[in-house]
Amino acid sequence: MKSTAVLKFARISPRKVRLVADVIRGQDVAEAVEILKFTRKRSAPILNRLIWSAVNNAKEKKSTTDVDKLFVQQILVDGGPTLRRWIPRAHGRATRIRKRTSHITVVLDERE
Repeated sequence: MKSTAVLKFARISPRKVRLVADVIRGQDVAEAVEILKFTRKRSAPILNRLIWSAVNNAKEKKSTTDVDKLFVQQILVDGGPTLRRWIPRAHGRATRIRKRTSHITVVLDERE
């Protein structure tokens, strides 16, 4: 049985989240959480919370769910809206700074 958790408008670039998401895709939940615990990236705690949210959603949906059989079937990291800011530069010019956001979706499923 599939269980999902979605985080929208996370204030981190999708490219940075995908670096960590690629590492834990396909792993068992326990192994993914262990990997994230020792990953020194800003997106690691965000993905850790999202995985636990998906685990709790699975428990709510079906109380007989075995957490040890759950694995990360899919992680989607899409770009959200970009906040545009300006910074002054030399000779009266201005340069745009793009502060990117992410929409992250985690799908867990049970192994047979």
